[in-house]
Amino acid sequence: MHQDTTADSPATARGAVAIIANRRGELLLHLRDDLPGIAWPDHWSVLGGGCDPEEEPRDAIVRELGEEAGLVVADLTELFEIRDEHGSGQLITFFAASWDGDETQLPLAEGVKLQFFAPEHLGILTIPPFIRDGINRYLAARPA
Repeated sequence: MHQDTTADSPATARGAVAIIANRRGELLLHLRDDLPGIAWPDHWSVLGGGCDPEEEPRDAIVRELGEEAGLVVADLTELFEIRDEHGSGQLITFFAASWDGDETQLPLAEGVKLQFFAPEHLGILTIPPFIRDGINRYLAARPA
């Protein structure tokens, strides 16, 4: 799918995140470190990160999943883009994938923990607004 990027300035910082669901429909969330200087410290988010210069979002999310959690997914689907208006300012490409392993066994390289949550439990979690928007869009479009 070709996207017209002429409206984007070359300086637009980009990132990529993955909404990962297991067969029970739970979503894999990542508790971010509580460190000064990082975007959304001590928030639950989805795995992902910034794109390196000239790196496509799909390549970035594959790299980030591997670096952050030793995770390889087979069914990566591009969903939509949302700008992180109140955090990094990056234009974030959201992807969806499925994975059915034990999240407590993943080799977490950054952040505090990974945990699957049922969608109805997400309301009590502290989640960055653009991530919550993306999750809500994903859940609304998901077949029941």
